[in-house]
Amino acid sequence: MDIVGLIPQFGGLIWTLLAFVVALSVIVAIHEYGHYIVGRWCGIKADVFSLGFGPVLWSGTDKHGTIWQIAALPFGGYVKFAGDANAASGKDDAAMAAVADDPKAARHTMHGAPLWARTLTVAAGPVFNFAMSILIFFAVAFSTGVARDPLTVGDIRALPQGAGELQVGDEIVAVEGGAIPKEDPAYSNFVDALPKTPTLTYDVRRDGREMSVDGPYLLPPVILQVMPQSAAIAAGLQSGDVITGIDDAPVSAFSQLKDAVESSDGAPLALKVWRDGDTLDVTLTPKVVDEPQADGSFQRALRIGIAGGMAFEAATDTPGVGEALSGGVQNTWRIITGSLSGLREMIVGNISTCNLSGPVGIAQTSGAMASQGAQSFIYFIAVLSTAVGLLNLFPIPALDGGHLVFFAYEAVTGKPPSDKALRVLMTIGLTMVLSLMVFALGNDLFCP
Repeated sequence: MDIVGLIPQFGGLIWTLLAFVVALSVIVAIHEYGHYIVGRWCGIKADVFSLGFGPVLWSGTDKHGTIWQIAALPFGGYVKFAGDANAASGKDDAAMAAVADDPKAARHTMHGAPLWARTLTVAAGPVFNFAMSILIFFAVAFSTGVARDPLTVGDIRALPQGAGELQVGDEIVAVEGGAIPKEDPAYSNFVDALPKTPTLTYDVRRDGREMSVDGPYLLPPVILQVMPQSAAIAAGLQSGDVITGIDDAPVSAFSQLKDAVESSDGAPLALKVWRDGDTLDVTLTPKVVDEPQADGSFQRALRIGIAGGMAFEAATDTPGVGEALSGGVQNTWRIITGSLSGLREMIVGNISTCNLSGPVGIAQTSGAMASQGAQSFIYFIAVLSTAVGLLNLFPIPALDGGHLVFFAYEAVTGKPPSDKALRVLMTIGLTMVLSLMVFALGNDLFCP
């Protein structure tokens, strides 16, 4: 195995590990703080709040008697409530026996609190993860804005053919005589019908007057984002690069690049890449990926792992609070439904299990996203936070979802599962979680 291949091109191993630790620490801290603060509101005392495992590097005790600590292994964290025997909230029989005759003291333990208090405390971790994701998406929408209507040129990207006569502030009335549709499939059909030439004719409104000017192709083969763990990132392609040729054939449109990749049958492609006025020769091999579709299914396709866009940045307006918040909720829900759909398709065998990444893959993605800018990294944290919240809701003993199942059983039967049954189920749950981690790590190391 080529270990070097696991290190992203954007930054070295130290950068990758640092980005991974920062992303994971933020997500874990929010998750555990959800447990802690809701537990405190519900009257359950927290003995320890730990960020990380293993030897303690720093600790301090607050006025509520909770020990806050940072441990040496920054790959998780936990809140140990009164009455807990361990980080997985197993019952400490000795501690509970000590408060058996003191209902007031027992009320402040995790295992002596009312069912509603325990349920809210356990559910709070994933809920806080989802809330953080929504707030991040909300903030990103406010910082980037939404495209102005009518479509207006905000800034023109650096392209080999230049900007032509198109200027910042131009309102786009039509391209090649046709108005640009706002929704698919009309938009895609419109773009496909445009002549594949380096320049097009734009009808614009400038300073209150309408005129026709020459400008770049609407969707040129410019790279706006390079996907982690892709052929493009392995080949060293960067945001801002423009692909001008494929296998000695000139390229003017992003769709031409897409068609060449899809028809390559997985063979290496020789690209001409324009970067800051220089032309580079790059060879890469497309990878087979499973892409989610609008109906929840997945479609297998050859991709090199880049995202493009228009020849200019659209001018934006700040969205309303309701619009931005709604977008944050929709983005979070889209990640949840997409993750569940992907898991279902992997289980039934419709897509490869290599789509499941482990710690090495997540670390690699963390480093790559951090190297593409603060906004990309923060956006990645939001996506990962949603995934962590969802994973913790799975009905597996030792995870939050498993505890919620135990509480549901208690609500129906009037009593919790026996201590012996809980110990057996927790052991099974831990085995399942560890097995999943080993399987995902195997994907990181051996999947193409």
